[in-house]
Amino acid sequence: MLNFFKKKLDKKNENNNLMLKTASLLIHAAKIDENYTDIEKKIIKETILNLNPKINNIDKLIIDAEIEEKKSNQILDFTKEIKNANESFKVKVIEILWTIIYSNKEVDMYESNLMTRLSGLLYIDSKTNGEIKNKIREKYLK
Repeated sequence: MLNFFKKKLDKKNENNNLMLKTASLLIHAAKIDENYTDIEKKIIKETILNLNPKINNIDKLIIDAEIEEKKSNQILDFTKEIKNANESFKVKVIEILWTIIYSNKEVDMYESNLMTRLSGLLYIDSKTNGEIKNKIREKYLK
């Protein structure tokens, strides 16, 4: 019986860590152009809640993710947890990253470079990344 509860607790901690790393990565993408906007913060918060509606304290998670992002000096700290998630989760993360980037209606070279690196680190092929980028670009640049 104790083993059952330990497994449930481990699964919950694993999921919380995945959400923390995902939020940290989204924050990193939002900050890469040195313009971390309220729109980007809203997208990040809504995304995390959509990915895991059972999050107890989203504001605390976002604050923790901002701290995590600030103290990290490489994106590998965030992606090593995410790359082990299922394919649909990783595609959703790429989609949200492009949404954050296009939320200000433009993409700079740092953002574009980041997305190329991230799609590789998350094992998302270039074709899928390009299709997602085009879909989001059309949505935001109408």
